Amino acid sequence: MAFPSPAILFYSKAMTDPTPPVAERRPHSFTTHGVTIEDPYAWLKDPKYPEVTDPDVLAYLEAENAYFERVMAPHQPLVDTLYEEMKARIKEDESSVPQKDGDWLYWTAFETGGQYRKWWRKPVAGGPDELLLDEPALAEGKEYFRLGAFAISNNGQLLAYAIDDSGAERFEVRVKDLTTGEHLPEVIPGMLSEIVWTADDTGFLYGVANDQWRTDNARFHRLGTPVADDVELFHEDDEGYRVAVAETSDRQWIVIGTGDHVTSEVRLLPTNDPFATPILVAPRKEGREYDVDAHDGTLFIHTNDTDPMWRLCTASLDAPGEWHELIPADPHFYMTGVECYRDFFVVEGRRDGLDQIAIHRYDAPTVPQPITFPEASYAAGLGDNPEYDVTTLRLGYESMVTPGTVYDYDVATGGLTVLKVQEIPAGYDAAGYRTERLKITVRDGTQVPVSIVYPAGFQRDGSQPLFLYAYGAYGYAIPPGFSTGRLSLLDRGFAYAIAHIRGGDDLGQQWYHDGKLEKRTNTFNDFVDVAKGLIEQGWTSAGRIATAGRSAGGELMGAIVNSDPDLWGAVIADVPFVDVLNTMLDADLPLTPGEWPEWGNPIEDRAAFDLIRSYSPYDNVVAQDYPPMFISGGLNDPRVTYWEPAKWAAKLRSSKTDDNVLLLKTNMGAGHGGKSGRFESLREAAEEHAFVLWQLGISG
Repeated sequence: MAFPSPAILFYSKAMTDPTPPVAERRPHSFTTHGVTIEDPYAWLKDPKYPEVTDPDVLAYLEAENAYFERVMAPHQPLVDTLYEEMKARIKEDESSVPQKDGDWLYWTAFETGGQYRKWWRKPVAGGPDELLLDEPALAEGKEYFRLGAFAISNNGQLLAYAIDDSGAERFEVRVKDLTTGEHLPEVIPGMLSEIVWTADDTGFLYGVANDQWRTDNARFHRLGTPVADDVELFHEDDEGYRVAVAETSDRQWIVIGTGDHVTSEVRLLPTNDPFATPILVAPRKEGREYDVDAHDGTLFIHTNDTDPMWRLCTASLDAPGEWHELIPADPHFYMTGVECYRDFFVVEGRRDGLDQIAIHRYDAPTVPQPITFPEASYAAGLGDNPEYDVTTLRLGYESMVTPGTVYDYDVATGGLTVLKVQEIPAGYDAAGYRTERLKITVRDGTQVPVSIVYPAGFQRDGSQPLFLYAYGAYGYAIPPGFSTGRLSLLDRGFAYAIAHIRGGDDLGQQWYHDGKLEKRTNTFNDFVDVAKGLIEQGWTSAGRIATAGRSAGGELMGAIVNSDPDLWGAVIADVPFVDVLNTMLDADLPLTPGEWPEWGNPIEDRAAFDLIRSYSPYDNVVAQDYPPMFISGGLNDPRVTYWEPAKWAAKLRSSKTDDNVLLLKTNMGAGHGGKSGRFESLREAAEEHAFVLWQLGISG
């Protein structure tokens, strides 16, 4: 007779025991740069990953999930209340505003009760609605479903799309004949890219993920031929770079881009001849990023080659490497993108941290026609504008008090036409809320912007709860946008603040650079100092702050609970990147080589090793009191592997000196984004909100 291991016996007991499961400590150590690191929870990484079959690993995760269910069971009525609130604010039969592309109008729509959308079109000249893709049917019976690339052929007769039904982000491409409704026989597995059709619609370009989950190629698939015969048009040899495919706005050029977090390189192929010799715009130069659009034989090159605020250059196709400055860098305007149309081009960016959109004429390129918006703090940007020859632009706009609004902007007159305002069936009155943009001075004298929304009548006497959110990595700015889920906190007396900390590019690319590599700790310090500044201004008090972060934002959560545990009343760490040192030392992990420009390479660089070791949340867990914590992970997550939150939770359990609740929930059938489906994701949000309210002593 086979007997289970002691670990499984322990976890089986934990299934019915009210005490939390405690993972075994198993001796494990390694030495790097002469430093020996003890890691007694290294066994939680299944050696067969990406398959996870180790019975001890699965038993521990299941025990933690069972403990999570037991602890949250008494609060299920609150979860249900929050879920119903959030659901009631969503228009169940929501649909997008139709947009013209060629001879068709395209839109998406949810049906009442539907978790996933359907994709529709109808002829511009008139005719019946046509169902292009039925996501609910594709997702039926699946624990997880996500639609990736979606590309309709130029003649409108074919649809190539990609789906992921595990959360592992390895998509399967299928092709549907829209004239018959039937699928073509070819199926392409393992795709991780966009899809770009050639001009004659005989095939398309795409990229496949290799064994390290890295897209190092651009391939051409000709319809009707075996996938095994697909032609690799470009291959990237640098293991830190990834390849992407796209198309210029005029649809004349296929863009093959490759790069890492700090360097990029672009090649162009004519859409009518994908086997032509690629045009290299400019060879890679470390630290230089650029992207390219095209208009009437001229390349428009958006680049940071001379300034982290970026500038716009032009070049001819005959001499693509000879760049001529068109719009110089501006110390107060961070240029984030450029898009070309037949009669004008659009420059997007942020002026002193606030979104800006401006029209530029080709005959007067340096004279902008700005699009103005009424509020002092907001998020705005170009929407879906698929056609090159247009006189109006589709825009999106929202703020922390203004629901999402879709506009058409008349380029000739400057007029804005409201096409749709986000409908909130349960009701919403913006007059019941206030929003401000603050600046808080942090320890090194830098002023960090903070966007905050709060209910009218909020008392700034330190007694009120506050929810503080940030991300702070990869140059990703968190926009001060609208959230229906957030209303459940505001209506219970919370203020909700977004800290625009360094590590994001909220104030420009230098803002990003000042929160990465050797300056990484600025991100953590900014967040802590913003919290202290809000306390000083009377927004809340220590222990009355709930906070949350996802992925690299989860790393932020791990750092701040180690450094300043008394500030936080509840902490949500979703798929947290907390085992930073181990991950950056493991060159065999899919993402690691490409991440070294972001975090440093501790394998080759002793200084990077020492710095990462000094802040890596897992490595810096100590015997101290920690705040109540809700940690989540995804078994199929290829970005932050499941063992990072699992190891962190295990180490916290064995080290912390308090009786505060610590929960670990692992989605056993999902990946980095959590559960799929709009209502399932709402339920996860409701669980997290319920945890916050419970821990801060706020009744439902």
